[in-house]
Amino acid sequence: MNSNSFFSLENRVAPMGLLVMEGAQEWGRKIDQHLVNWARESGMDVDTFMIENECPRFASGDGKGLIKSTVRGMDLYILVDVGNYSIKYNYFGTKNSMSPDDHFQDLKRLIQAVSGKAHRINIVMPLLYGGRQHRRSYRESLDCAFALQELRAMGVENLITVDAHDPRVQNAVPLMGFDNLMPHYQVLKKMFSDFPDMKTDKEHFMIISPDEGALNRNMFYASVLGVDMGMFYKRRDYSRIVNGRNPIVAHEYMGSSVEGKVVFTADDIISSGESMLDLAYSLKQRKAKKFFAYATYSIFTNGLEKFDKAYEEGIIDGIFGSNLTYVMPELRDRPWFHEVDASKYLSYYVSALNHDVSVTKLIDSHDKIEALLQERKAMEAGK
Repeated sequence: MNSNSFFSLENRVAPMGLLVMEGAQEWGRKIDQHLVNWARESGMDVDTFMIENECPRFASGDGKGLIKSTVRGMDLYILVDVGNYSIKYNYFGTKNSMSPDDHFQDLKRLIQAVSGKAHRINIVMPLLYGGRQHRRSYRESLDCAFALQELRAMGVENLITVDAHDPRVQNAVPLMGFDNLMPHYQVLKKMFSDFPDMKTDKEHFMIISPDEGALNRNMFYASVLGVDMGMFYKRRDYSRIVNGRNPIVAHEYMGSSVEGKVVFTADDIISSGESMLDLAYSLKQRKAKKFFAYATYSIFTNGLEKFDKAYEEGIIDGIFGSNLTYVMPELRDRPWFHEVDASKYLSYYVSALNHDVSVTKLIDSHDKIEALLQERKAMEAGK
């Protein structure tokens, strides 16, 4: 990428401003630093693009959005992590953890605080609010679709998300920009960096889709690496509902043998992690040599103990996850967890939008992955 083309004063849509909400501060600061560095390389005198803001609450739980400097005429980017449950607020004398609903409500408060003065409002929401409730079965709400329509009605022109559970939810807002980024290159770069001796040719490596919903994610990896792909499908008990879902009875496998191979599977989220562990145990029973998995959002709602045990038993060999939602400190300390930093990827995208630069190559990372693979092959040949 040519930073000069991204930060020349002539082709900006408008001066850029970042409203980094509480909960998105960690990766938001990284994005700001990348943007500042590129801006300085292009001759701009800037220390930060971040605009101070907050969403204080009264003890009753009522809140408000505050923006502490002008945003008039700006191309505004509001960064929010609706999954950061580590943020707490006072509620009738107790500490209450913020839910996705709370984060989304605060987002709308800040949009209200803009008061229509910004040139353009863009939302950077890697973990898409309501994204797992993406379609209707029986008498159910359509949380994600309705949330997108709310944002559109409030004047939001673009929404940037990462690895949406089902990107077809954008059909709810056909007149609003909706970009779903996939950090394939960043995942492979991290995997090759942390496991330099891993062989990813067809004889030693295989991609496994954990279910039919993740087929496209895994087909991409299988295609660029030139390896075989198998898949599992979930057999559910549709006669009952547990924790809002039909429980999984079994994972059935379809595909060629995994015996003696390193297997890799990609999904958008590890929630409780039970499905991923079932997958790992099943593949090891089929004599897979090693098991690696990537989930853009590794939240581990049921804790880490089962994964610790699986790692000690040699069932899992590594779990990759992005830094685009809250990562608990104890997870970062686990030897089996490998954090994928996708902040620079988002920074390129924000800068491209601000300068009306084509984002085609940012969305399609095939060329960068091909260069990475060629570099890896050259390195192996030189050994």
